[in-house]
Amino acid sequence: MKYAEYGLTKNETVIFLHGGGLAPWNYCDIAEQLKDRFHIIIPVLDGHNGSDTDFTTIENNADEIIHYVDENFCGNIFMICGLSLGGQILTEILAKRKDICRYAIIESTLVIPMKRTYAFIQPFFSICYPLIKKRWFARLQFKTLHIKENLFEDYYKDSAAISKENMIAFLKANSDYKLKESIKESQARVLVLVGSKESKIMKKSAEIMYEQIPNASLEVLPGYYHGDLSINHAFEYIQKIDDFILKG
Repeated sequence: MKYAEYGLTKNETVIFLHGGGLAPWNYCDIAEQLKDRFHIIIPVLDGHNGSDTDFTTIENNADEIIHYVDENFCGNIFMICGLSLGGQILTEILAKRKDICRYAIIESTLVIPMKRTYAFIQPFFSICYPLIKKRWFARLQFKTLHIKENLFEDYYKDSAAISKENMIAFLKANSDYKLKESIKESQARVLVLVGSKESKIMKKSAEIMYEQIPNASLEVLPGYYHGDLSINHAFEYIQKIDDFILKG
C-alpha cells in the first residue's frame, strides 16, 4: 500500500481513507488546510490508481493499515477518517483494534449488505467496463456523484486507470459489507455522518453504526449527497473535526 503524506511527523497523526473509485484527491483540500496542524497520511487503497496491490477484501485493507500504524506509530494515532469504501475499511479497523485511535469520522458508509446489487455488479461491469474509459461516460458518472467541477480531470484519470477486475472486486466488497460485532468494543470517539439526500439504506446504515458503536454520535447533513462533505466542502469538514475534538 502506498501513502500520500502532508505535514510534519512531530504533529498528531490523522489518516484519511478515500472512497471507492477515487484517490487521495478525495481529501486533498482538507489535507492542504490541515497540514500545518497535523501529520496527515492518505493511503492509496488497494486496486486503485497508483496502488501497488490489487484489491482483495475490505478486511485485508484494514489489516494493511493496522500494520502500518503498528510499524510507524506504536499502534496508536490521533484520528482516522473514512468515506464510503474507506469508511467500511475504517469500521473494520475499529472492530479489529479497539484502541487504534482516539477519534474517528465515518462518512457515507454502507454497513448493510445489498444482495441484489452484489449479484448485478459482475455481469454489468463485464459488459459495460469499456465505457468507463470514455470521457463522455465519465462526465455523466461524475455529474451523478455531485463532485465539484475542478476535480473532473483527477476523477477521469483515476477511474479510467482502474482495471475491470479491481473495480468489480471493490464494488462487490462494498455492496456485501456488514458491520462486525466486535465494533462494540471500540474505545474511539466516533462521529457518523450521512447526507440528507442519500439513500434510505445509507441513512439506515448510519443509524446502525450510531446504535452499535460506543461513544458514537450521528449527524445528518442537510442538503448533502453521498460523500459531499469531504469532497466538496473542505472548510465545513474541518469545522466538524474541530467541533468534534472540542467536545472531548
